[in-house]
Amino acid sequence: MEYEAFRQFADSWGLLYLVIVFLGVIVMVFLPGAKEKAQNAANIPLRDDTPLDGGPE
Repeated sequence: MEYEAFRQFADSWGLLYLVIVFLGVIVMVFLPGAKEKAQNAANIPLRDDTPLDGGPE
């Protein structure tokens, strides 16, 4: 595939793909329950489920 053909394909369909992904992310953010999932994901680094040495607590 020549450079110009690939560039034209990327300019048209690549932009469409990125717009669809962007709209999908926006829809997911505003779905019911998204706030709870986001807060849960934000707290993952703060959880202390297992000890650092991997042994029993």
